Formats: sequence, C-alpha cells, structure tokens
Amino acid sequence: MQSLFSRINTRPSLGLMQRLYSTGGEKPKNIPKNVLEGSQTAHLQAENGVVFDKKPFKIHLDQDKVYSWCLCGKSKLQPICDGTHKDEFLKIKLRPIRFKVEKTGDYWLCNCKHTKHRPFCDGTHKQKHIQEAVK
Repeated sequence: MQSLFSRINTRPSLGLMQRLYSTGGEKPKNIPKNVLEGSQTAHLQAENGVVFDKKPFKIHLDQDKVYSWCLCGKSKLQPICDGTHKDEFLKIKLRPIRFKVEKTGDYWLCNCKHTKHRPFCDGTHKQKHIQEAVK
C-alpha cells in the first residue's frame, strides 16, 4: 500500500515552473497566501533550515485543515513536520510553520527551506548556492 506522500510526490514540468515563478529580480507571481500568517510568529524566524531537496513538493491541501511545514529540514515526512525538532539531543532551534490555505487544491511547498514565502515555493531553489547544497 502506498503512503499518502509517495502518491503525491510529483515534480513540476519546466513549463509550469516558468509560468509560476519569476526568473529575474521581479516579484514572483501566483504564490499562495498562508491564512494563519497574521496570527503567529513562527514565520518571522530569521534562520533557514538545512536544504532537504533542490525541488519543491506538490501536495493536495484542504482548506479547513491546519498543517505544519518543516522548517528545520530534518523531518522524515517532508515537507510536513514530524516533530524531529523537539529532540533535545539535536539542539534544533527552528520551529515548524503552521499554515492554512484559502482554498482546497494542489500546492507547491518549499523543500529547500529558503523561500521568502514560507511554506510555499517561490523559486528560490533555482539559486546556485541551493543547487550546489545537495548533490
């Protein structure tokens, strides 16, 4: 039996990436909004987690559900938090980003952990230093 995450782990086509994300210094387009952003402070954390992957993760999200996106990059259920950051021996200071979407549908969540629009991919993974971080 396939797990939920193995069934939905698809990667974007080049055409989709070109339509959704900017290529230069301009502001990226079509990035969803985190409905919970104004009611929490976790998204204000200055640090980024370790790069888990060089590509975003496509996932189906429900409008009425609250999710926790892994910011530390150590979760075994990427891109969703599994609580690994709570292990006192790992000494991880980053907290997950709790989020909710405006409408049910498919979304691209950041796996490089460097997006400026947490938890949604904004194309930051295309930068050279992120592409070189994971071989």
